[in-house]
Amino acid sequence: MRAFPNTRLRRLRAQDFSRRLVRENKLSVDDLIYPVFVLEGTNQREAVPSMPGVERLSIDLLVESAKTWADLGIPMLAIFPVTPIEAKSEMAEEAYNPDGLAQRAVRALKTALPELGIMTDVALDPFTTHGQDGIIDDNGYVLNDITKDILVKQALSHAQAGADVIAPSDMMDGRIGAIRQKLEAEGFINTLIMAYAAKYASSFYGPFRDAVGSAGNLGKSSKETYQMDPANSDEAIHEVRLDLEEGADMVMVKPGMPYLDVVHRVKTELSAPTFAYQVSGEYAMIQAAAQNGWLDHDKVMMESLLAFKRAGADGILTYFAVAAAELLRG
Repeated sequence: MRAFPNTRLRRLRAQDFSRRLVRENKLSVDDLIYPVFVLEGTNQREAVPSMPGVERLSIDLLVESAKTWADLGIPMLAIFPVTPIEAKSEMAEEAYNPDGLAQRAVRALKTALPELGIMTDVALDPFTTHGQDGIIDDNGYVLNDITKDILVKQALSHAQAGADVIAPSDMMDGRIGAIRQKLEAEGFINTLIMAYAAKYASSFYGPFRDAVGSAGNLGKSSKETYQMDPANSDEAIHEVRLDLEEGADMVMVKPGMPYLDVVHRVKTELSAPTFAYQVSGEYAMIQAAAQNGWLDHDKVMMESLLAFKRAGADGILTYFAVAAAELLRG
């Protein structure tokens, strides 16, 4: 390093043009995936109290809104269904119902906006009476292999409905390979899999569970027997590598900002398309602080999203996608 004053690092910071020219990372609308909640009925709109600015929408309103989001340049939506209580069961049969809420939403969106990418969540927690991501035994333990078999049925039903990306978020062992084999066998060779490969047993998911209606079912139970220990990062590399070997096209780290070190390790060590989920708790904290006047909403939002790019993420699932896209468009 050349010594001061020959080297003045502030020279490049002095003016806007030079700051722009040497900027190492840039955020684009192409980096954004918008998670959306869909509910039954027509012309239905429900606010999510723990996620200010986020709404559950019926399919008709979702399709109309999606047209605006697509015009902003957002490349993909991630669909999360709000399953009615009467459709939930011990064996989560509704998860693979071809006329289920998620499947109907996918068909409607792909009909109206065929170029818009649609990603679906493959997990059983919205469909089980107990709120776990799989089938449980008499002791409440989530059974891996029977759950995997149902996840395969669910994934196939989503592909048949027209989903572009299947996103298993359950963390069952072996499910990526089983889903990939089924998709290949059924001719869905170009259906992408984005594996929630390093999903942690985090306390940041609370508002999301409120949004999809699984919080009440889960109660005080935890998901620590299948989601990852927040203390571990080497294990994340192992998990991600396995999912890639089994046929995942893209991998995800969840949550986002508390795990940027994991995002960076995954990207640099495995060199695969890497995504991060800025989860509901992260969103809610920023929103609450901004509403109280403690933070500048837009500046903190954009800084938080840029942090994912700096860590190495190729894209971000974020509830800020629309607001960020509007700012990026100018």
